[in-house]
Amino acid sequence: MSDADVTNILLNKKSGMLGVTGVSNDMRDVHDAIAAGNQDAKAGLDIFCYRLKKYIGSYIAAMNGVDVIVFTGGIGELDDIVREHTMKDLEWLGIKIDNKVNEGRKFEVTTLSTSDSKVKVMVIPTNEEFMIARETSRLVKSMNAGQQ
Repeated sequence: MSDADVTNILLNKKSGMLGVTGVSNDMRDVHDAIAAGNQDAKAGLDIFCYRLKKYIGSYIAAMNGVDVIVFTGGIGELDDIVREHTMKDLEWLGIKIDNKVNEGRKFEVTTLSTSDSKVKVMVIPTNEEFMIARETSRLVKSMNAGQQ
């Protein structure tokens, strides 16, 4: 393999969560390792949630405030621990999460914040298959219109 191939594999396959935890890049495996007492896995989860919180904070600052924070995608929809750890200590922004509502996987639009929270926090599931089909349809229509 070339140096570029080795670098590509290192950066895209062996780094990130796998590199930090030594376990996996799959958050389910990381949670299992944490449950088994793996401190590197715990560090990986802490780093992941800290960085997510840091990005949320920087966007709030750049936008001069926020009305809604949305969790989506695989981890956002399915991982209540990541949602909880990410939102922890953001109460100073007026964010209040209902921990009971946050529990478990979310397969429908769910509001996680309490009614008196200044910022709404939600889970909005994605429909990736629908989005791919919609974009494919748009491209086919565009191509057909160009052939006429």
